[in-house]
Amino acid sequence: MYIVKKNKNNKWIVIQDGAKRATKTFDTKAEAVLFATKISREKNTSFIIEEKNNQRKRRRPFWVFLLIVLLIAVGVLIYLYASGILQLGSSKEEPDNPEEPIIPPMITSSDLEIHFLELGNRYAGDSIYIKAGETDILIDAGSKASSASTITSYINQYCTDGKLEYVIATHAHEDHISGFVGTSSVPGIFDSFEVDTIIDYSLKNTTSNISKNYEAKRDALVAKGTKHYTAADCIKKTNGAQNRYTLAEGITLEILDQRFYYESSSDENNYSVCTIIQQLDNNFLFTGDLEAEGEESLVSKNDLPHCKLFKAGHHGSKTSSNEALLSAITPEIVCVCCCAGSSEYTKDTDNMFPTQDFINRIAPYTDQVFVTTLAIYEKAIASGTEYLKLTGYQSMNGNIVVKSLNNKVSVQCSNNNTILKDSEWFQSVITLNGVERNMRIWPENGK
Repeated sequence: MYIVKKNKNNKWIVIQDGAKRATKTFDTKAEAVLFATKISREKNTSFIIEEKNNQRKRRRPFWVFLLIVLLIAVGVLIYLYASGILQLGSSKEEPDNPEEPIIPPMITSSDLEIHFLELGNRYAGDSIYIKAGETDILIDAGSKASSASTITSYINQYCTDGKLEYVIATHAHEDHISGFVGTSSVPGIFDSFEVDTIIDYSLKNTTSNISKNYEAKRDALVAKGTKHYTAADCIKKTNGAQNRYTLAEGITLEILDQRFYYESSSDENNYSVCTIIQQLDNNFLFTGDLEAEGEESLVSKNDLPHCKLFKAGHHGSKTSSNEALLSAITPEIVCVCCCAGSSEYTKDTDNMFPTQDFINRIAPYTDQVFVTTLAIYEKAIASGTEYLKLTGYQSMNGNIVVKSLNNKVSVQCSNNNTILKDSEWFQSVITLNGVERNMRIWPENGK
């Protein structure tokens, strides 16, 4: 049996009966009850809620004692009746016992939709729109400033009040924040929507104009009443920030801790704000472009659960989505925000997003991998070497929508629902520099 109660620090805890240490600590009673419900089901047991006023014995009415004084015999009968020892009539009620185990209630949740957006160009970038009940959240707004038009049009299909309750900017790279700013002819996200709360990076190395413009737009909103917290604020709970926010019934957003909120890194990606959305038994993880060092820190600083969904780190690069993280979260669905096969960053075919190294690491856990966009390319020669030159783009899966309705998770894509390993691009055969090869290979130990 588990017990839900307040500790001496006025926090709500869930503790196993007879244990000396709490299983978990929470700020609110509702969160504690939700966790107790989940763990009691997993352990096939029950839980009780222990509150001070529940432990007080109920006072017997004054007239009971008066009757006892006047008529001892009648008083005894009344006492036995009031105590539940003697029942009058055929209906027997259970005694009022605050320590009796509570049968876990049926917990319900609001609907949750997570949209991984195509950004209207051939470049890699993140923009993830989330609808949790009536709450609207946007994580990043890449890949280019002109993408703001595509993102705004998409969100307006779902956000009817013109307000984003939460905006998260994971780090200061263009392909994650430029859409917040927009251009002189394309209004940015910060121009197109009201924003209640902005959570963003604690540190940065870049001195780029796009990061300066983002921060100027952000600060202008703050001056008008928008709340702004860094990831470090959330973890330390300073300046009014919290590390956990309730989005809707049964749905929470948690800012996860990692070392590069406080320490400098040579790689801007390691400053990424990492978040997890929890809905009953389902967990959905977002790590921006966090690299290997950051992922190791994320695992060490958090008790990461099995994740129904993982947003592939750094667009499916070879430097993210490492085994230390994957073995902790054992993902079921992986969504990659990139233009598959693009030579935007490299002419090395294996290192084009999503990379062969990424596929080799993710394959043992799941084959449910989806990719937003596909590069259109042609053979070209540079320094005497053939490579695939990017010339355009088209939808791969398109806008990827992960829905969790009635605690059941499904994937629905705007173009097709073909998983990566079954796609025409993945299975295509190419010849470069006289060598024939598959575009990508699914490893033998893959699902």
